[in-house]
Amino acid sequence: MIEVKLFYDLLTKGGTGFFTGVPDSLLKSFCAYVTDHAGEANHIIAVNEGAAVSLASGYHLATGKIPLVYMQNSGIGNAVNPLLSLADADVYKIPMLLVIGWRGEPSGVKDEPQHAKQGKVTLSILEAMGIPYFVLSENEDEFRHQLNECFNSINEKNTPHALVIRKDTFAPYALQKKEPDQGELSREEAIETVIRSSDPEEIYFSTTGMASRELYEIRERLGQGHEKDFLTVGSMGHASQIALGVALQKPDFSVTVLDGDGALLMHMGALATIGNRKPSNFRHIILNNGAHDSVGGQPTLGLKIDIPGIARSCGYSEARTVRSAEELRTALKEKKQGPVLIEIRIRKGARKDLGRPKSSPVENKQALMKSLDNNS
Repeated sequence: MIEVKLFYDLLTKGGTGFFTGVPDSLLKSFCAYVTDHAGEANHIIAVNEGAAVSLASGYHLATGKIPLVYMQNSGIGNAVNPLLSLADADVYKIPMLLVIGWRGEPSGVKDEPQHAKQGKVTLSILEAMGIPYFVLSENEDEFRHQLNECFNSINEKNTPHALVIRKDTFAPYALQKKEPDQGELSREEAIETVIRSSDPEEIYFSTTGMASRELYEIRERLGQGHEKDFLTVGSMGHASQIALGVALQKPDFSVTVLDGDGALLMHMGALATIGNRKPSNFRHIILNNGAHDSVGGQPTLGLKIDIPGIARSCGYSEARTVRSAEELRTALKEKKQGPVLIEIRIRKGARKDLGRPKSSPVENKQALMKSLDNNS
């Protein structure tokens, strides 16, 4: 394993002084070290990977120096446009180092189903974009050589170069800078309160990460089926638009989105579409702990912005913040016409023994579609 301090020191020695990106579980030790040591002026946790590439480009334009952009390989999709239409050699020739976590690597390493396709095509996507890369070696002499070659290529061509990171490449490092919790409920307690306080016929769309895993386990614990839940195990930031598509086509169904603060920020323009289409059967729950909780706990901007205020300005009929179980139950009892948003300030963290869904994504989809069809 590579010690993140050594990796960070070699990066800064090579000329990288600015870091931006979206945290990833395979990069959590590196991201945590950057958060603790780069300083606020030199590190921005971006709302999505495309924004990170653009921030990095602006940094280079202002300084002439080499920025670093980190992301999970699933985030390449968000980054393709600025990588090809901004940073590419045929356009502005913006140099940057990309550090990419390789989820779903097709080498027998067990991973979740949403990463399977991304893992298979990660290297071919980089090749198709003409971005040179190294799969980072854990051997110190080799990875030192790879870093030197990266910086030589970047300085010579003024274009991006990538380092692809396998699982367990980095030695563990835990985030030291942690903001205090602002709510009394855990995410799992908040979700269970929503389930217990709502109509049993409610249809749920849960965001990627812990929320979907917790919703699945709550149903198991309560002896309930999973046919009314869509577990958005991938596609971070898109759960609300999937739910909106269903809500508009099935106006007789009540639809609830269980969203996260990081997911909301990633594609916040979704609020404008929801608010302007005004689905009366739509409820938007934001589980806000101000952290990318599923990938190491690095901070988001979730606790620094007025989410209900933004929702109201986008056309939501009602939006509020709650911090306790009692406040949440009171808000859930008020049957107001949607779209309604409830931001729940929650604690960070999850149970260590939290399981994973036993059904496949296709089985989940089929069960939900059958439920929607049988009750239409």
